[in-house]
Amino acid sequence: MSANKDLQKAAQCHPLRTSDLVQIALCAVLLTVCAWIAIPFPIPFTLQTLALFLILCTLGGRKGLYAVTVYLFLGLAGLPVFSGFQGGIGVLLGASGGYPMGFLAAASIYWLVTAKVGSMLSARAVACLLGLMACYAIATVWFLLVYAPTTTPVTLWAALGSCVLPFLLPDLVKLGLALALSRRLRPYLN
Repeated sequence: MSANKDLQKAAQCHPLRTSDLVQIALCAVLLTVCAWIAIPFPIPFTLQTLALFLILCTLGGRKGLYAVTVYLFLGLAGLPVFSGFQGGIGVLLGASGGYPMGFLAAASIYWLVTAKVGSMLSARAVACLLGLMACYAIATVWFLLVYAPTTTPVTLWAALGSCVLPFLLPDLVKLGLALALSRRLRPYLN
């Protein structure tokens, strides 16, 4: 309860400027473009987590959470912002819908952690890792709830093998890249 009050207080103390709104909108576009870029592997992956980490580490938790929320609302409205140029509520209710919803949790965790301990590089890295773990957890549970009932029973280990393990190393590389890029970009955004 205290963490929620801290976040509400932080949001009230610093109203959004026009430049903040532009940054949020541009970051929602960045998430969209990175969703469209698929890297072909046995299980293809997109650059969405790179965009998510870069947005959070550059803009901060509050504006990053707003950018993710705008992105999700655009997708819910039917715009083709999700991977594979898809949009609509059907995508979020599908087997891979847990990932975009996990982005919301990741951004919330990032904001909470950095609001509590500061935004030094190590805090941003830990906040991103915790957010990534939350994203994986939501995506795995969502996969088990949505996909497993429509096919033969899927074990937790099989779901982890589909939803987490193939993406772990690429996401860690994307996190490192986002941290490095954000150090260069942050001074220009204030």
